[in-house]
Amino acid sequence: MFYQYLIKPFFFLFDPERAHYLLADIIKFSMKIPGVPALFRWVYGYEHPSLARMVFGIKFPNPVGLAAGFDKNALLVDEFSHLGFGFIEVGTVTPKAQPGNDKPRLFRLPADGGIINRMGFNNEGLDAMKLRLQNRKSQVIIGGNLGKNKVTPNEEADEDYCKGFEALYDVVDYFVVNVSSPNTPNLRALQEKEPLQNLLMRLQLLNAAKPKQKPILLKIAPDLTDEQLDDVIEIVLSTKIAGLIATNTTLSREGLLSEDTLKAQQGGLSGKPVRARSTEVIAYVHQKSNGQIPIIGVGGIHAAADAIEKLRAGASLVQIYTGFIYEGPGLIKDINQGIVQAGL
Repeated sequence: MFYQYLIKPFFFLFDPERAHYLLADIIKFSMKIPGVPALFRWVYGYEHPSLARMVFGIKFPNPVGLAAGFDKNALLVDEFSHLGFGFIEVGTVTPKAQPGNDKPRLFRLPADGGIINRMGFNNEGLDAMKLRLQNRKSQVIIGGNLGKNKVTPNEEADEDYCKGFEALYDVVDYFVVNVSSPNTPNLRALQEKEPLQNLLMRLQLLNAAKPKQKPILLKIAPDLTDEQLDDVIEIVLSTKIAGLIATNTTLSREGLLSEDTLKAQQGGLSGKPVRARSTEVIAYVHQKSNGQIPIIGVGGIHAAADAIEKLRAGASLVQIYTGFIYEGPGLIKDINQGIVQAGL
């Protein structure tokens, strides 16, 4: 209630990107005050033995994570660890720092409970992220979401992902290959069967040479056809990567209630409008693979029921992003309590 009636209305007065960084600064400052981290853990944390999950060789204290994109540069890992997340995914990170697309590039759709973004992998690069993760204090599970630089042609994209893997291998618990963002030109072409298989095989070869293999996941778009999903399933099983994240943002604008000027904005749409399609993709992959592929479900989770829907469809874990912005940090506790009550 405090978030809905005081915090959210205040931040929604600002441009979305400015509000994001203002919120980050406030959280960072607040967590330095003695007693505040413990207060946050008391208010937002929720522990229960049945919440623990063993997925792709990692024991998660609970199945609710923060999706990539919120903490692109691993600036808030320690702070967010006090909010009850079972894991945090940082990035998308590219080998070299890049500014991303021109502003404005982030748009709220309150009538639809959605967000359109065309950020374009704005980030400070691998070196900055690695340094922060090396110096973090918390032990929260970290996923590293990897992308390619905008100037890197698709024929050389493999090199960018391999650089990301090598740089972050010692500081993350799992990796995510992001070839499904709609905001980097031609990136989604890497989801086609041959380039995707080649990329994942290269990463798996690097992984096999390490003393301990780290799980590698693939993040896919909700806009794939059933035939493309069949190809993805075949590639995941043949390359033996650890699993999938379903799904990224959508290019679809079907059924939106927002005004035309918002609907016309280019970029990926997240939040409530993608909930149903994301769950459809999870269910399709789970059924077609006979449950062989672990899935992290993300897309339109604004309440415990939305997360439970994805778990029942076949997801092993879930992530939130847009729901976190609209509903606040209490959503994490609500979901975990709902999962316990549902006996999942």
